[in-house]
Amino acid sequence: MDIHQPLSLLGGLSAAQFMRRHWQKKPLLVRQAIPQFKPPVLRAELFALAAQEGVESRLVQQSQDAWKLRHGPFQRRALPPLQQPQWTLLVQGVDLHSDAVHALMQQFRFVPEARLDDLMISYASDGGGVGPHFDSYDVFLLQAHGKRRWRIGRQKDLALRDDVPLKVLARFEPEEEFVLEPGDMLYLPPRYAHDGIAEGECMTYSIGFRAPARAELAQELLARLAEDAGDGDGSPVLYRDPRQEAVAQPGAIPAGLHDFAREALRRALAEPLALERALGEYLTDPKPSVWFESGPTGVMLEGVYLDRRSRMMYDAHHVFINGESYRAAGRDATLMRRLADERKLSARELARASDDALELVASWCDAGWAHAWAD
Repeated sequence: MDIHQPLSLLGGLSAAQFMRRHWQKKPLLVRQAIPQFKPPVLRAELFALAAQEGVESRLVQQSQDAWKLRHGPFQRRALPPLQQPQWTLLVQGVDLHSDAVHALMQQFRFVPEARLDDLMISYASDGGGVGPHFDSYDVFLLQAHGKRRWRIGRQKDLALRDDVPLKVLARFEPEEEFVLEPGDMLYLPPRYAHDGIAEGECMTYSIGFRAPARAELAQELLARLAEDAGDGDGSPVLYRDPRQEAVAQPGAIPAGLHDFAREALRRALAEPLALERALGEYLTDPKPSVWFESGPTGVMLEGVYLDRRSRMMYDAHHVFINGESYRAAGRDATLMRRLADERKLSARELARASDDALELVASWCDAGWAHAWAD
């Protein structure tokens, strides 16, 4: 992607300009970000997805000032009638189930893959919404069908109501108001309060981004480091205290045990590239609901493309795919990084790979992580 090329998606801004001026700073409203937009997932298809096990879905209903929240899956008869006002169906991770939606998300890859999360579709009957709220992550709100009225504001008071099952702001103070029609898009940075109300039947596509909490990330990385922190010959190094004296206060933790714990963490972090490897594996780990169908074995590779559910990234020393890491250098590393960036390699590009790299890519095709294609 040419990050300096003006994009209609961003209202004529280039990706570089958008990231510098708006990303995590201020909202951006783009009229006709995608001109003549035709939603790739229609209402019936969305309802069918919401009925599937393994697809995260929620139903929000409002009656006056009372709210109800239910979690799917939902058979069609479990959803309210289309004519009933003030209900919303939210279906998460639609990009994992639709090639067309996955392709739509690729337009937002001017943001690092490590930050891109998923695409949620919100279907709402007239008056439907989820109440005034804020998200802890960046979001692009693309209107796919019908109209939705958005009120937004830089909310200082983030107190939530404690009488509803949703994270609804107790005292929402909107500053601006827009009506979005198909193809219009609104970008909001984290913690920017917003409230969207459907004007008639509507669908909104929400492109969301990952923002791992520091404590969550530390917990995950430490767990992964601990798994890899072997003691060389395979025999665990146990705490020993041959000079421990008798104590009158047995509840006190010995200073030697503190030192032993610090040394355990120091050794886990001291292994070269251990932290980098753990981070890459964590960032590419598929979500729990994701599974892959095994591909045909022994396929002669021409071109290759990644399955829409595959997450592939890299750093200076590794290539990561679906929670696994591989050391990479030289020409093979260049090709694997291109596969991560472009999500495909042509037959001509793949012909430059080593036998080891070809064998590795073939194993990904066998696992269903990638697929062969003729270009």
